[in-house]
Amino acid sequence: MTITKLALGMGAAAAALAISGCSYGSAAGFDDAPAALEPTVLTQPPARDPSELQVLFWSDAERSARFRDMESWFAGHEVPAAATPRVLTRGEPLPGALAQEIRQAMQSTGAAGVMVHKNGTVRFEDYGLDFAADQRWTSFSVAKSFTSTLLGAAIKDGFIASLDDPVTQYVPGLAGSAYEGVTVRQIATMTSGVAWNEDYTDPNSDVAQLNRFVVEYGPDAIVAQMRELEREAPAGEKWVYKTGETNLIGLLVENAVGLSLAEYAQEKIVEPAGFEGGLFWMTDPRGGNVGGCCLSLTLSDYTRMGIFALEGGGDTVPEGWFAEAGDSIVDFGDSGFGYGYQWWTYPGAYGAQGIFGQSITIVPSEGLVLTVVSNWSTATSNDHRRTWQGVAAKIAAID
Repeated sequence: MTITKLALGMGAAAAALAISGCSYGSAAGFDDAPAALEPTVLTQPPARDPSELQVLFWSDAERSARFRDMESWFAGHEVPAAATPRVLTRGEPLPGALAQEIRQAMQSTGAAGVMVHKNGTVRFEDYGLDFAADQRWTSFSVAKSFTSTLLGAAIKDGFIASLDDPVTQYVPGLAGSAYEGVTVRQIATMTSGVAWNEDYTDPNSDVAQLNRFVVEYGPDAIVAQMRELEREAPAGEKWVYKTGETNLIGLLVENAVGLSLAEYAQEKIVEPAGFEGGLFWMTDPRGGNVGGCCLSLTLSDYTRMGIFALEGGGDTVPEGWFAEAGDSIVDFGDSGFGYGYQWWTYPGAYGAQGIFGQSITIVPSEGLVLTVVSNWSTATSNDHRRTWQGVAAKIAAID
């Protein structure tokens, strides 16, 4: 499907701006909802001046220190490590010249950590910015691909009957809004046809208004904001990047399953993928998690997520889910780039992206997972993205 591309955003930092002062309230569950293996824990950091929580306006030094410690700044759920963490086997190091090129790219782009996992072994791992292997780093919009995976899990488990179900079936508060008649598939691909402005520099943009809706509507903020949006194209005909719709997917999954995203992720991602360092996922005023943003993992656990997707997700998602989710359901012209179910697609590859340089790149044909966490000097950078695309191509080409 080729769909007009209107706007391209690379992250969801504004979602993080909207979640200070959250309180926990468990989602109403179903009797057959899967139980957490070990209770997740809600963390609540000390109260801070709201000005301190404006992530987009943190200094370079503040970002470098806080991206590895978001638990101290925002409320969220702590999910324990898997009972049996996946062992990442060490393999033959990358050729020296390529390893040196990766280190140069790390320095020039402000990367805090890079891991290369190829054909079953770790071929490269290095750190910068005083970041360490046992520390976690924030995901920004890489979380969108986790939320997509939980959508797949909810379909596999029967909580969501079909991607072609109407959104209003699971979020009744949107009945009569521009989302009337929009399907779950269309919000998963961001082709709802509902207007949205993701401009982080515009204080009046929809993404910048997330905080205002939280202040005014509290637990009802997501539905309240999405109800106000207007239709600009028939559903399915126009792609626009919308953090608000991924937040909506998170709400939809939580309503269907009866668990927070973090609790559901424990059984459906953390345990089967074998995360070693646990997971932190920010909460919103409902006590649920922010679907479009802001979980924290170690570099190796981001890699484990990439391996989990590369291997097909086991019994967590429907058969073939990642092959479909990571395919160009939306094509950006003839560029070879596009968008799937909350995954970006590239020629021969797909991946998750977040602002300030977070990424998981998966090249299925070469058994490659390239994971990068960063503190770019700007929220987005086409030059930095191209640098890492070039690195990924060179890694994919070697044995």
